[in-house]
Amino acid sequence: MAQITAALVKELRDKTSAGMMDCKKALNETGGDLEAAVDWLRTKGIAKADKKASRIAAEGLVAVALAPNAGALVEVNSETDFVARNDGFQAAVAEIAQLSLSVNNDAELAAAKTASGDSVSDYLVKLVAKIGENMNFRRMAKLSVSDGVVAGYIHNSVADGMGKIGVLIALESSGDKAKLDALAKKIAMHVAATSPLALSVDDLDPTIVQKERDMLKAEALESGKPEAIVDKMVEGRMTKFFKESVLMTQIFVMDGERSIAKVIEDEAAALGTDVKMTGYVRMGLGEGIEKKEEDFAAEVAATLKGA
Repeated sequence: MAQITAALVKELRDKTSAGMMDCKKALNETGGDLEAAVDWLRTKGIAKADKKASRIAAEGLVAVALAPNAGALVEVNSETDFVARNDGFQAAVAEIAQLSLSVNNDAELAAAKTASGDSVSDYLVKLVAKIGENMNFRRMAKLSVSDGVVAGYIHNSVADGMGKIGVLIALESSGDKAKLDALAKKIAMHVAATSPLALSVDDLDPTIVQKERDMLKAEALESGKPEAIVDKMVEGRMTKFFKESVLMTQIFVMDGERSIAKVIEDEAAALGTDVKMTGYVRMGLGEGIEKKEEDFAAEVAATLKGA
């Protein structure tokens, strides 16, 4: 058995682009035989998957899973929308979404066991090798209530419970669950359309608030008005910012008249019991992922030049 040295691990990594720990494991499994270790990694799908790991995966699916008093959203990315419509990919996303109901965070879900016996992370590595595109589990979010409903909504779904925008709404109430669920779904549709920054003013990120205030003040100062007047202008505009950015004060898109807080209040009166919205999640596919700008014309020109 050859000695498993750091240099040997590095050589295998250079050959396969697999991770250091995977390379070390492969060498241990094959008694330090470099070529056998390469074959071992390819058999496991690791070498092929890792070579694709540097590719940007900003497509894919957001999926929702629901259980009594709980709901979860997951985002699983692929490189292209074409793969997002693949039955095998969709089945994987559906399974991952169901698993998210039994865990509490991203790390636990990545390590959770699928029906195949693999962890979610390993399951996707094998799927990369099979389908031929980089893909990864990106994130999850979960809401629960002690008494009430958690409703889910997928905007423009491409398959059952999957699409590009997912929303969860949590309502605490002892009222009629069917009516609460209907209310929550309407609010979820509103959230999908308006993308509020927070549930209430108190929940807003102070950094975002300060940035908005500073920007508005800079704009107002350009008018040349006295600073005392500028401050009043800024406060007026901040009031408008809060009203438009915070879910509870946004005007309900389905009637264009009532705030979300008023919609909930009216439903509570109709149900004859309290209704409290305790949380919401809006998950948009690819949010925050820096996508590569494709220059199709340049690619075609380069191809023709080399022909």
